[in-house]
Parts: sequence; C-alpha cells; structure tokens
Amino acid sequence: METQTVYFSDRFFSTGLTDIRDEDNNKIGELDLQSMFSSGIHVLDERGRMTYSGKFRFFSNTWLVLNRDGDEIGALKAKMAFFKKQYAYVGRHDEFRIEAPAFSKEYTVTTVRGDIVAEFARTDGMFSSGAFALKNRSSLPMEELILVVMGVHAIQKRQSAAAST
Repeated sequence: METQTVYFSDRFFSTGLTDIRDEDNNKIGELDLQSMFSSGIHVLDERGRMTYSGKFRFFSNTWLVLNRDGDEIGALKAKMAFFKKQYAYVGRHDEFRIEAPAFSKEYTVTTVRGDIVAEFARTDGMFSSGAFALKNRSSLPMEELILVVMGVHAIQKRQSAAAST
C-alpha cells in the first residue's frame, strides 16, 4: 500500500471483511475483523494475504500491532488526560502520541518531538459502526497506522462498554 490517504471501517458486530480504499475509491486491501469477542484484526493486501495484525494483550487494555510472522512491532495504550483524548504508541520506529480534543473526531499522530506523522478522522454517524479516513504523512507503513487507528477505536469501545455497566 503506497497510498497516502485511505478509508476503512469497522462493522456493526465487529466481525467479517471490510474494504480498505484509496482516494480514488479503489480497493487496495481488506480488514479481517476476527470476531466480536476477540477484537483481533488482520490487514490483508490486495491479494488477500495477511500483512499485519492487531489484538489486545491478554487481560490488558494494551493493543498490540504484530507483523505477518506474529512478532510484536508496537503497543498502543490510552493515557490519562483532561479535556482531550490521548494515546501513546511505542513502535519499532519511534514513540508517537495520538491526541484529539475531548469531543472531536479528528486525531493527530505526532512524534514526541511534535512532528506530524499522520492524521485521521472518524467519518461515521452517531449510530453507525466506526468509519475512518487516514492520511499518512510519514514513511511508516500504512498497514501499521491502520491498526493503530483500529486500536484507538477498540480501546474506546472497551471504555464505553465498561462505563455503561
């Protein structure tokens, strides 16, 4: 995937295949949402081969990003913050901050030095499953960034479920 901006979405029951599309609405891959119970996700290339995957660490709210061999290449965690949403992703390339104002659907991914790496926005409506637009401004693999975005989404879904019980 060499595209700079991609579009992808979750499904209502978080299971099945969804398309990854470029700016011209061409299908460039798929997300394989494993099941609504495991929260695991595989990124598939245009030929249907798994390139990266993401899942929660066992009994943890840490989202792991794995390469095709199953080796951990990064970990995403929510950070405590007031009046904004904040996450930290520590990957093999660097450490990144993911932030958005409290009620915003637009996020910025930056290095610890403040350089913008990517931007993404949640583009769905209030009662629909998550849909996202991701703009990669770096040399990071698009597949890795897609899993970081889906990890943020998965953490938020877990936090919402915990708050409603």
